Amino acid sequence: MGYRRIIGVVIALNFWVLGLSQIRSASDSVINKQFHIVQPFSLKSVSGEFVGMSTYPEAKGMIVVFTCNHCPFAKLYPERMNELHRKYAAKGIPLLAISSTDTVLFEEDGFAEMQKVAQQQGFVFPYLFDAEQTVVQDFGAQKTPHAFLLARSEEGWKIVYSGSIDDNGADPSAVKHKYVEDAVRAVLKHKKVKVAHTSSIGCFIHIRKN
Repeated sequence: MGYRRIIGVVIALNFWVLGLSQIRSASDSVINKQFHIVQPFSLKSVSGEFVGMSTYPEAKGMIVVFTCNHCPFAKLYPERMNELHRKYAAKGIPLLAISSTDTVLFEEDGFAEMQKVAQQQGFVFPYLFDAEQTVVQDFGAQKTPHAFLLARSEEGWKIVYSGSIDDNGADPSAVKHKYVEDAVRAVLKHKKVKVAHTSSIGCFIHIRKN
């Protein structure tokens, strides 16, 4: 059985076990972050530039995906993330990917390796390095990939969706619910996001202890 097929089976089992709890269940820490106003950030991109909210002064919202190089689950989504950025950046909702992994535990998630992966896989979105892990803690992201949709409001950048990108990491052609895209469409239409939270499925983000 090939590597990708093994990962596909594991992911399929995860979704089967979770079932409808994908929408209902979540840890208290993530639930408490729903509709949280996040602090503006500016992080170093693999391009060498610093990117954040101020980079997009006319943005209506922002897709933020916490991801990394090493996680098998995260490796399934770059092309779908490319598609989201291509489709919605021009409409005022760009996608930013952030790696907040503890690079002491996972050397392959270091900045130089991020640059290599971004080039090899043709990332069209900014890939940012949260070296101090401050941004991931503000958002409350727990796993990679963990997606958020932010909407610009009078109070600031508000989380209006948190969770999985869609409901089938293993097989893009079998996706039935495009959670992030559905939320983006709602924001663009100035409507309430119907499914504001799902459980993220992937590799745990380890936060370094001071």
